[in-house]
Amino acid sequence: MIAEDWTPHRRDDGELVGWIRPAPGALWVPVDLLGREASVPLEWLDAEAVLEGRGLGFLADVWMLERPDAPPLRVRIAEVTPPPAPAAAGRVVVHTDDFGAIDVPFTRIELEWPAPSRLRPRRRGEATEFSG
Repeated sequence: MIAEDWTPHRRDDGELVGWIRPAPGALWVPVDLLGREASVPLEWLDAEAVLEGRGLGFLADVWMLERPDAPPLRVRIAEVTPPPAPAAAGRVVVHTDDFGAIDVPFTRIELEWPAPSRLRPRRRGEATEFSG
């Protein structure tokens, strides 16, 4: 949930790239679009730099969705909808990675926002085959 003391941070073109929230000791924590802390507490300008450096491109990467009784599923992020208000719910929608094929069916999976830890970046060399 986005707290009222989180400050939205936008690129020069106005696109939201995350938030900066207060931390103890007059420091600030950058929070990415998935609702995850992007670094340890920092000075304000450093927190801005982290979000600007991360940008939106990381969302286009291959991700892995951990499952309790099966190998991780290779997915792509299709939608990130942060909560529109502090008390509202947001969502993250992923779909199975189709390796760019246009004729392969995919599965859409809706997750809560902030994104759960079971949605994680793909590790180098992991899941090189289609897992749909």
